Amino acid sequence: MADNIQSNGRDEPQKQRVLLEVKNLVKHFPVRSGLFQRVTDWVQAVDDVSFHIYEGETLGLVGESGCGKTTVGRTILNLVPATSGSVVFDDQNLFDMNAKQLKKMRRDMQIIFQDPYSSLDPRMPVGESIAEGLRIHTDKTAQERYDVVIEMLSRVGMRADHARRYPHEFSGGQRQRIGIARALSLRPKFIVCDEPVSALDVSIQAQVLNILRELQKDFGLTYLFIAHNLSVVEHFSDRVGVMYLGKMVEMSSQSDLYADPLHPYTQALMSAIPVPDPTLKRQRIILEGDVPSPLNPPSGCRFHTRCPLAFDKCAQEEPPFKDYGGEHYAACWLLETGEVGASKLTQAKLAG
Repeated sequence: MADNIQSNGRDEPQKQRVLLEVKNLVKHFPVRSGLFQRVTDWVQAVDDVSFHIYEGETLGLVGESGCGKTTVGRTILNLVPATSGSVVFDDQNLFDMNAKQLKKMRRDMQIIFQDPYSSLDPRMPVGESIAEGLRIHTDKTAQERYDVVIEMLSRVGMRADHARRYPHEFSGGQRQRIGIARALSLRPKFIVCDEPVSALDVSIQAQVLNILRELQKDFGLTYLFIAHNLSVVEHFSDRVGVMYLGKMVEMSSQSDLYADPLHPYTQALMSAIPVPDPTLKRQRIILEGDVPSPLNPPSGCRFHTRCPLAFDKCAQEEPPFKDYGGEHYAACWLLETGEVGASKLTQAKLAG
């Protein structure tokens, strides 16, 4: 499928302007139990995550299920209230806004949900779903809203008469296109794509991703692309961040990350990518054990319980998330010892 996805085909994003900056983002969910539903514990879904996204670029966010990717996306949009931290969008702190200011900002920040069926009202024709944002956020007339709906449906490869149909009358790929059209109806600057193709057939995935790429080029969109398919992320993203158990463990440009992953967890993920050549065989790095519970994450480096290269310090202190050159960030004590590079770490694992 990756061969059918259009490459970005554009110059490097203009890095002079940061559109979105996330600083020390924390989101803990309460665990309640007992007759009076008292808080007995906290799920540490996202714990001190920081990154930025340049205007016009696509930042991919990858990791195992349950690592906090979706929570990051929803917390950025304030759909889920953050425990602490800040999100600065277009030079404005979203968490300091009142309800009126936040409603106005919603026009510029949209989301494409993972499940296209549950995100659409089954009792409402899809044209009305697409126009709902226009009705709330603009003073356009009914005819003007209808014109926008038809234009957006056309942009995602659907017909005007589809606006009168209901969600159950469409396939999964068509419903995802409707979700994209709805997100685009307000002409936003930034879109969170929450695993927009994970529930689709492989052939349909390529079509949807190509639509997203064309729309980004035409409208100057900025994406946070959340996914677990590393092959898709490689072809679709400008930069990639890797999360593990609520923490960001590595972030770099797409080319640097796939050519030379620094963190052992990233290397293990990369080794699982299928090679499209039956004559070649990738050397797998098999991680042992289960992912720890976010209710009680390990001390120090959260990956040390599964890392084949962990040593005493990994369990005692949390490694710094720092730049190791060329905006290639990682958090691993092995890198602090000077053993930087995928080759050394991978060879050490294979030798062990």
